[in-house]
Amino acid sequence: MDYQTITLKINEGVGVVTLNRPDVMNALNAQMRREITHAIKAAEAQARCIVLTGEGRSFCSGQDLSDGGSAATLDMEGTLRDEYVPMLKAIFDCKVPTISAVNGPAAGAGANLALAADVVIASEDAFFLQAFTRIGLIPDAGGTYWLPRQIGSARAMGAALFADKVTATQAVEWGMIYEAKPAAEFADYWQMRAQSLAQGPTATYQHLKTAIRSSYDNTLDEQLALEAKLQGKCGVTHDFVEGVTAFLEKRPAAFKGQ
Repeated sequence: MDYQTITLKINEGVGVVTLNRPDVMNALNAQMRREITHAIKAAEAQARCIVLTGEGRSFCSGQDLSDGGSAATLDMEGTLRDEYVPMLKAIFDCKVPTISAVNGPAAGAGANLALAADVVIASEDAFFLQAFTRIGLIPDAGGTYWLPRQIGSARAMGAALFADKVTATQAVEWGMIYEAKPAAEFADYWQMRAQSLAQGPTATYQHLKTAIRSSYDNTLDEQLALEAKLQGKCGVTHDFVEGVTAFLEKRPAAFKGQ
């Protein structure tokens, strides 16, 4: 695909998808949603880690409100079902680890797009804003799913009702995201983190994601059984043998992702 609203670069096992509409703070329009969905799937087939980030001073300002006609004629249900769901599922269901490198403000659907990734690393200049009630809407793009699981219902409700800015450092304290780094260190840091995952045991990472996500719905007995099943799959991988061998030989493991 000839991308017009994003860029995709794959280097040394890391696929970087960059939202590239900086003039509108990387607001999401229909074309961008299609391109993100396509790029995530394309990178999944070639990379061992995928990073989603933004060009310019913003990560993503959310839905482009000038896209698709007037407010009175927007088919919000259809747009969410047909455009947002495939995009979010492509990220959430990705077989390789995903990182959102949040370089600046992430608002509305942009905030929840960021939270769809496995790990969120933010610049300390960034913030997260559930801006929906300011225009008479509820959080969408997965916001009502991610937030209660990450920060609890009390904070999720408050952040959504009041539409307050949550700074990157506050988001770390709340458990919304994993790390926040000073702006001067941010780019080098997320690239180092992405390289670490790209050089890791990729098949194991996939099983790890399955185990952690399943725990919300499983009983203890069910989760223990799932752990055993998935660990059995990890135990027959090349990378398990390599990891043990490297440990015994006191050298870094050379994982192949298999």
